[in-house]
Amino acid sequence: MMTLQDIITDIHALREDLEVYERKYGILSVTFYELYSAGEEPEDDAWVLDWGDWGGAYQILLRRQEQYQRTIQALRIQAQSLHMIIGRTAKHEPIPVVA
Repeated sequence: MMTLQDIITDIHALREDLEVYERKYGILSVTFYELYSAGEEPEDDAWVLDWGDWGGAYQILLRRQEQYQRTIQALRIQAQSLHMIIGRTAKHEPIPVVA
C-alpha cells in the first residue's frame, strides 16, 4: 500500500530527475512533454534514451501529483482541517493513498 509520504518522496525524486534533463536540454519538462506527446522525435540519436526516460519520469510525476491531490481532497471531505492533516503527516502517520 502506498502512503502519502511515499507519494511526496516520489514527487521530490522525480523533480530532481526532471531538473537534470531540463538543464541538459534547456527547456522545462512541461514544454518537452507537450512536444514529446505530440510525437516529436529527437534530432540526435544519442538523445533517444534520455527522451524516453524524461517522458516516462514526467508521466509518473503527473500520476503522483494526481494521487496526492485525490488523497488530500479525500482527507478534506472527511472534515479534516489543514492543521489536522499536517499534524498527521508531521508525525509520519501512514496515510493511505486514494486509488
